[in-house]
Amino acid sequence: MQNQPQSHDRILRIKTVLERTGLTRSTLYRKMEAGTFPHNTRISTRCMGWRESAIAEWLDTLKK
Repeated sequence: MQNQPQSHDRILRIKTVLERTGLTRSTLYRKMEAGTFPHNTRISTRCMGWRESAIAEWLDTLKK
């Protein structure tokens, strides 16, 4: 058996996503609707979040 480190993909709440991306809330939702931003994931009935890896990947595509 190999001992490989497990990567944990954290769920980021909207406040953190807005801070990391520099987007406003309305721009973020507009980009999601247009298909140019990763969609959120349901955490519970009233709680949504984004996978940290999806946000990092999106930010990387902006740098290219």
